[in-house]
Amino acid sequence: MTPTLPVTIIGGYLGAGKTTLVNHLLRTSGLRLAVMVNEFGALPIDRDLIEAEGDALISIAGGCVCCEYGDDLVGALMQVQQMTPPPDQVLLESSGVAIPGSILASLMFVDGMRGDGVVVMADAAGIRTTAANRYLADTILRQLADADILVLNKTDLVPEAELEAVTAWLREAVPGPRIIPCTQGQVPHEALLGSVPLPRRGHRVSGHAEGLFRSVVLQPEGAVDAVALARELAEGGHGLVRAKGYVRNAEGGLVLIQVVGERWAVEPISGPHETGVVCIGLKAGFDPAGLAGLGRIEAA
Repeated sequence: MTPTLPVTIIGGYLGAGKTTLVNHLLRTSGLRLAVMVNEFGALPIDRDLIEAEGDALISIAGGCVCCEYGDDLVGALMQVQQMTPPPDQVLLESSGVAIPGSILASLMFVDGMRGDGVVVMADAAGIRTTAANRYLADTILRQLADADILVLNKTDLVPEAELEAVTAWLREAVPGPRIIPCTQGQVPHEALLGSVPLPRRGHRVSGHAEGLFRSVVLQPEGAVDAVALARELAEGGHGLVRAKGYVRNAEGGLVLIQVVGERWAVEPISGPHETGVVCIGLKAGFDPAGLAGLGRIEAA
């Protein structure tokens, strides 16, 4: 069984920086991305990235595409599956008032795809004011609560004391998601996307925000209980943003482990694949030594 096509939902209220983040990933990830939006006007892709345009499809440099899904999300997802060559990852940008969890639930109706996490953007300078609006509060809090990873954007627009206050408010309002601070949506793709489970040796977390992250490879000794390992990585208090990679189970088969925030999944696959689990966390909250009881720790 080969891994199914991963889909990452990118949500957040109007003006939070979703477009900026998507353009950053298109420019820097090196992956073949399929970007899906309600309408092209909602995602003004940098002009120098565009190679060709059609009625419902934009071809982007590096083998990426951007397509509209309108009212037929499931149909558009099925079309993406048929692309040749297939994309490495799907980014599905929701509208500013959509509830990301509802979109993720739609993936249940499409065979061969799996949810690879919900990334929600929040404007550090305005999120508390927006969430205090009685007409918007329910939508904002539901969006934030659906996040596996919460990207706190525009941190350069607030003083340090205000940033600390906003971060504390978010942790109290929605205690589950991992919070990543950034400016101009510049977050390394390794921290957000899971389409490359085990990078080549010597690979480092890249991008403008590199200094925020710590990355190691966990090498379990022999066969493992993949479900127990995935649950421990997600829920064991290790401070991981993402974990992804391959392990061998008691039967000798290969299993793909994916962890995003506190959510985890395991999937049996066919080989060959190099075993090991890449573990990525914010330096402020991730101590690789805490993983030592799970296996050997190697530099990423």
